[in-house]
Amino acid sequence: MDVNVLFLVALFVVAFMYSSVGHGGASGYLALMALFGVSTLYMRSSALTLNLFVSAVSFYAFYRGGHFKIKILIPFVVGSIPMAFIGARINIEPQLFKYILGAFLVVAVSRMLYVPKKEQKQLIEFNIIIAFVIGAFLGFFSGLIGIGGGIILSPVLLLLGWTNIKETAAISALFIFLNSASGLLGLISSGVNFSPHIIWWVIIAFSGGILGAYVGSFKMSFLKLKYLLAFVLFLASIKLFLA
Repeated sequence: MDVNVLFLVALFVVAFMYSSVGHGGASGYLALMALFGVSTLYMRSSALTLNLFVSAVSFYAFYRGGHFKIKILIPFVVGSIPMAFIGARINIEPQLFKYILGAFLVVAVSRMLYVPKKEQKQLIEFNIIIAFVIGAFLGFFSGLIGIGGGIILSPVLLLLGWTNIKETAAISALFIFLNSASGLLGLISSGVNFSPHIIWWVIIAFSGGILGAYVGSFKMSFLKLKYLLAFVLFLASIKLFLA
C-alpha cells in the first residue's frame, strides 16, 4: 500500500477513535506525522487545524446527547485560551519540540489505558480556582506543542470527580476546540506554515470524526482499537526520543 494512502487510512482511524471519546485527536495526528516523517514545520499548524474540525463534530454529538455542563467548562477556558495563544507564539528548537511532544504522547498513552473502575454516582463539589489553574497550565502546553489539551483534561476531570464519563467527553471536546482555535491564531500571528496536503487531511479526519462522534455519543467505543491506538502513540513517542 502506498505510504500516503496508509497515512490517510491511519488518519481516519485516529480521528474516529478520538472523537468517540470527545477528543480532537491532535496527539494522535502528531504521532502519525512523526511516524511518517512529516516536517516539524507543519506539525503544530496541521494538528491544530484537524483538531478544530474533529472536536467540533464531537462536541455537537455529545451536546445533542445532553451531556454538556457549561459551568464547569468556563473557568478552564478562561485560564487556557490566553495561555494557548501565548504558548503557540513561542518558537522552540525542533529537537526540544520532539522531546516535549514525546513526553506528552507518553501521557496520552497513559490516558488511553486509563479506565475508571466504575461510573461515579456521587460527584464531588466543583472548585473554580483549581479549574482555572489547571486550564492555564493545559492551555500553555497545548499551544506550545500543538494539541488541544483534552487528552490531559479528561482524566483530571474524572479523577477529581467533577463529571461523569459522558459529561467529561462533552466538556473536553469544546475545551479542545477553543484551545485549538486560540493556538492556531497564535501561530498565524507569528507566521505559520501549512502542509500542502492539509485540505485532504481535513476531509479525511472530519469524516472519521463524524462517524466516531456518533458511535461515542450514542453507541460505544471499541476497546481493541483504543489499545491499538495507544500502541501507535507509544511507538511514536519512542521515535521522537530517539530521533
